[in-house]
Amino acid sequence: MSGGPPLPAECARLAAALRELRERTGLSLAALGGRTAFSKSSWERYLNGKKLPPREAVEALCALADEPPGRPLALWELAEQRWTGRAASAPGAAGGGAEGTPASPPEPDTGRRPGRRVPGWSLAVGAVALAAAVPLALVLLSDEDAATGTAAGPGAPGSASVPSYAQSFEPGCHGEDCEGADAQAMGCGAQGLPATLATRRSAGGQRIEIRYAEKCGAVWAKATGLRLGDRVELTLPGADAKEVRAASRRDTEIYLSTAMTATDDPRRARVCLRPAEGAAECFAAPGG
Repeated sequence: MSGGPPLPAECARLAAALRELRERTGLSLAALGGRTAFSKSSWERYLNGKKLPPREAVEALCALADEPPGRPLALWELAEQRWTGRAASAPGAAGGGAEGTPASPPEPDTGRRPGRRVPGWSLAVGAVALAAAVPLALVLLSDEDAATGTAAGPGAPGSASVPSYAQSFEPGCHGEDCEGADAQAMGCGAQGLPATLATRRSAGGQRIEIRYAEKCGAVWAKATGLRLGDRVELTLPGADAKEVRAASRRDTEIYLSTAMTATDDPRRARVCLRPAEGAAECFAAPGG
């Protein structure tokens, strides 16, 4: 905000993480307002660090982005402590915090619309997030494609770029069991698990990715920014083609993914964008 004090580091980190999650969903602010219990204007304030979001808003955004809530909630906890002054208040202190920050929370900006109920969330998740708050807050987004649109290829050894929970996480299917299944429903799209083998921005602005999760032994295509009637087709030799189509306006506001194809050689994958208007654009994974 112009002329105001700089945003505390804890709050800036939370706002940045939320913006990255929102970008991953492909949702507009209006779409976020329609998919959650929080309004478009509230999301604008949360994503720009103007207001501390309610915990439920962070959880809702994690759910939409298929993001494990641990790290975002850890960042939220640190930001909440800074925002309310609890981080600067001495234990048992009755007065205000350092630098004139009030020790008691200001009136919360819930951003909720009347009549909308926020779904309940597991208390166990919150407890784990709080216990891990400090170490998790020091970790940047580990899913490479969330930050750069690229990731290590299949078979790359687990490294510091892959969070420990992704290394130990077991998805809901593997190999032939993943054939035709949804990547997010099976946990194959969880942060840190899939690699983005190739990314293409089409002439019309649509973003198409070929994604592969080694733990699932399956490949799929992910599309963002589709226009009404656009189709994305994933093919591999000897396997049934998988297709997804933007059939409604909502489909144009979120990302869409094809069903998975089981394979131990994802470099054979080929993806074609078949737009409602214009010529098809196809590309393959590197080395295919």
